[in-house]
Amino acid sequence: MPFEDLKPEVSKILVNKNNTVTERLQLVCQLLKDTINYYDWVGFYFRNGSKEELKLRTYVGEKTDHEIIPFGKGICGQVAVSNKNFVVPDVQAQDNYIACSITVKSEIVIPLFKDGENIGQIDIDSNTPDPFTEQDERFLEFVNQEVAKIL
Repeated sequence: MPFEDLKPEVSKILVNKNNTVTERLQLVCQLLKDTINYYDWVGFYFRNGSKEELKLRTYVGEKTDHEIIPFGKGICGQVAVSNKNFVVPDVQAQDNYIACSITVKSEIVIPLFKDGENIGQIDIDSNTPDPFTEQDERFLEFVNQEVAKIL
């Protein structure tokens, strides 16, 4: 399903107040993993209160031990500090990479802003080498803008 076709689906999930915010985030994760064949793990991390760390709120994919990530550590921790998108075509080439699974080949992390502040991020792992394009970045920025509206 093309990204443009997915946008209304994402919005529909997020505006449904019959589900909690976490349930809606979980449904978005499931939708993305189910419809984009190279999205093998999809999760949302958020700043853990006032601590300089991220806490995993919800995800779909292989189990992870990385429920807490200190700022600056790994790709997610770097995005928490840089406030910039981070696309990793080959995780093996990254010095500061936290391996979640030996099957992961690439990763994309897009910061989530609320009122101009970086409060979290969407993190996607792929078992496919170098699959992410600028279209993925723009689409995931859209997802995060929609998520910010319900937080």
